[in-house]
Amino acid sequence: MRKLIYGINLTADGCCDHTKGMADEEIHDYFTNLIRDSGLLIYGRKTYQLMVPFWPALAKSQSAPTKAMNEFARVFDSTPKVVFSRTVAEAEDKNTRIVRSGLREEIMRLKAESGKDMLLGGVDLSSQLVRLGLVDEYFFVIQPIIVGKGRRLFDTSAFQEKLQLKLVDTKNFKSGSIALHYRSTAAHSSESLATGQVS
Repeated sequence: MRKLIYGINLTADGCCDHTKGMADEEIHDYFTNLIRDSGLLIYGRKTYQLMVPFWPALAKSQSAPTKAMNEFARVFDSTPKVVFSRTVAEAEDKNTRIVRSGLREEIMRLKAESGKDMLLGGVDLSSQLVRLGLVDEYFFVIQPIIVGKGRRLFDTSAFQEKLQLKLVDTKNFKSGSIALHYRSTAAHSSESLATGQVS
């Protein structure tokens, strides 16, 4: 069974707003490698529309200001994606499939397939999947910035129990950012899983 892995950038005070942080070459390289090691990207509507068509266009033009951004765009564009949404009419790129219902069932089906692990991004869908007990590993890249405002990760989530994580690895960046790799130690029974919703 392949794993569902969650990766996200955060400021030191927990802000997950993508406009508040920084994205230097090291961070782009780090997430490029996470995507390269994955066989499928999992997104909700908001994250998908932030990423597409921006990154596929850069993948085609290779006109980003840095080599790291161009490589991220190329790897992102070539990786298959599943988007959970009731409102996205159709996929904007050839590698994307839209799923409109059955969040838990579809993720369990995807987990049972052979192949590389799946990489999850964004906030709203990710919160649902964490709450469902379906996220196996976490990659948090903490940036040395305090913004004092903006959305915090999981600030609107109502978890019924504390989620215990085990530290697997750390990576320090020249910028002062640090990547924290955790594995979930929680064991969720199927009876405890809520019904997932998609937007």
